[in-house]
Amino acid sequence: MAEYLPAAAWTAREDLAALVAALGDGNARWVGGAVRDTLLGVEVKDVDCATPLPPEEVIRRLKHATITTVPTGIDHGTVTAVLPEGNVEITTLRRDISTDGRRATVEYAEEWHHDADRRDFTINALYADPTTLEISDFHDGLADLVARRVRFIGDAHERIREDHLRILRYFRFQARFGAELDPAAEAACKELAGTLKGLSRERVAMELLNLLALPDPSATVARMRSLGVLPVILPEAGNAQIAVLERLIAAERAANVSPDPLRRLAALLPAAEPVADNVAARLRLSGKQRKRLSCIAERQDADGTDPRALAYREGLECAVDRLLLGGFAITPITHWEIPNFPLKGGDIVARGVKAGPLVARTLRMVEAQWVEEGFPGPERVQELLEALLAQS
Repeated sequence: MAEYLPAAAWTAREDLAALVAALGDGNARWVGGAVRDTLLGVEVKDVDCATPLPPEEVIRRLKHATITTVPTGIDHGTVTAVLPEGNVEITTLRRDISTDGRRATVEYAEEWHHDADRRDFTINALYADPTTLEISDFHDGLADLVARRVRFIGDAHERIREDHLRILRYFRFQARFGAELDPAAEAACKELAGTLKGLSRERVAMELLNLLALPDPSATVARMRSLGVLPVILPEAGNAQIAVLERLIAAERAANVSPDPLRRLAALLPAAEPVADNVAARLRLSGKQRKRLSCIAERQDADGTDPRALAYREGLECAVDRLLLGGFAITPITHWEIPNFPLKGGDIVARGVKAGPLVARTLRMVEAQWVEEGFPGPERVQELLEALLAQS
C-alpha cells in the first residue's frame, strides 16, 4: 500500500513547483530531512532534492527557467538553486565506488535505490514525489520512523567504515529521534570507535556541538562514554562531568534558557582554564569560542552572591554560563544592561592628581567600591572619589 507525505506549508511553495517544472517530469524527488521531519511533524528548515540528471544538465535547465544556481558541491554532484523562499540543494543520484572512512569516490547513478543504498540511516533514505507526495522507501525507513529507531542501511560496520563520522551522526540522530536502541548500530559504534581518531578535528567538533545543542543529550552522552566513543573524542569527560551536564540541562530548563552547545561542552570539562584551552585547540574552535570556553572554565568564583558584579567583570554571556553551571539564579542579570563606569582618568587628573600610576590605581579603587555598592549613580561615584582623595 502506497504511503504519502502529509501536505505541509513547504510542499505548497510556488518556487519549489517552478523548480520541479524546470527539471522536468520524473526528474526530482524530495529526500532526507525534509521528508523525515514532515512525517514526524517537526519544522522543516532545509529542503533537499535528488535527481537523475547530471549537474551540468541541472544548471542548463534551471538557467533556461531563469533560476540562479551556485555550484556549491559540483564535484560531488550538488548544485544549489537560489529560490525566493529558501535555497534548495539538488544532488545527482550517486553510488559509492570506494571509500576510506573520510571521503568517498562516487559515480552518478540512474536508479533511485542506488542512491538510497549509499545513505547512512533508513530514516534519511525516504524520497517523496513532489507532485503526488508518494513516498519511496527502499529500506523500511517508515517502520523505523514509527518505532523511533535509528538504524544503519545494510551492515552497520560497513556504513561506518565508509565514513567514520557516521558514529557521531548515529548518536546525534539517536538523541534527536531515537527511542528504541538498535543493537547492531550500538555494537558497531563501540567496535569502531577508534576510527574517529582519523577524522578532521573540525568535523568532530561540528558533530559534537550539534549533539550538545539538542534539548537533552545527556543520556546519549552517557551511553557514548559507556561504549567507549566519548573517550576517543573527549577523554576529559568522565562520569562526574556528565553529572554536571545533567544538572546544567535541568538548570537551563528551570531558568527558561535555550540550550547552548558551548556551555554544555564546558560542563563536560573539568573547571580549569588550561584544560579548556587544550580542548578548544584540539577541536580547532574559533577564537571567539575558545575565549568563551576559557571564561566559563574559570567558574569557581560564581558563588551566586553578586551576579551583577560577575557580569560586569566577565560579561553577561560568561556570567550566565558560570551561574547556570554553578546552580545559581540568573534572574538578577536577566534583561540587565551592564552600566558604564561614570569616572575617567581625566576626571582624577582634573582634581590635581598627577597623571600616571596613581591615577590608574585610584580609578581601580573607586571602581571596585562602586561595584561593591551595586553600581550607584555618578553623584555617589564623586563622593567615593572625594573620600579616597581625602585619605590620600
